[in-house]
Amino acid sequence: MLEASVWVYWLRHAPRRLRRWIRPALILGGLAAGWTAWMLLGHYAHIIYHPETLDQLPQRPVAVVFGAGYWPSGQLSAILQDRVDAAIELYRAGRVEKLLFSGDNRFVDYNEPAQMLGYALAQGVPREAIVLDYAGRRTYDTCYRARDIFQVGEVILITQRFHMPRALNTCRGLGIDAVGYVADRHRYPRRSHTWYWFRESLALWRAQIDLYLYRPVPVLGEPLPIMSNQSNQ
Repeated sequence: MLEASVWVYWLRHAPRRLRRWIRPALILGGLAAGWTAWMLLGHYAHIIYHPETLDQLPQRPVAVVFGAGYWPSGQLSAILQDRVDAAIELYRAGRVEKLLFSGDNRFVDYNEPAQMLGYALAQGVPREAIVLDYAGRRTYDTCYRARDIFQVGEVILITQRFHMPRALNTCRGLGIDAVGYVADRHRYPRRSHTWYWFRESLALWRAQIDLYLYRPVPVLGEPLPIMSNQSNQ
């Protein structure tokens, strides 16, 4: 109650010029929060699929798997393992022909795509079904390179539910017909899970800025079409 009284007192005695901007700021803040919640929770719900709706998931030639870190021992993080496991599910179910593992490889001793590859091979996925993207440093880069380097137009994106709206928004904003398959398999720590959702609410705005304002160009190279050229594996 004391804090509320202080707030009311401040509003009443704030300079008139400042008070003039309070209402528009509150309206804009409310609209921004509403848009963010809509994007994260509702906008893409009709194209996000789960294991229980796998039979409804449309077939696509390629599934894109986003990197998510691994331990010094080489063991995949729980989030990344879930993503690769989900990709393996789709491949075995015949929903995709190729798996595009995209991750960070900027440092000599860090190679996400290679670790993802090793894990998938150990699970029995044939090498010819896997394509590696070594410059997927962030979601925007992965989607951009999927379109321009690997020349895919229809994909299934594999990631966790909290990351899925930004991934779909980015790929579709770049002209890729994308649907999502949720990779949540482990029970992630509640504190971490809350942080991921909060981070995504901010990252979603960064994605909009990249898509419609800055339009940065990631690391590129010669085109390596996935479905017509096997030299990029």
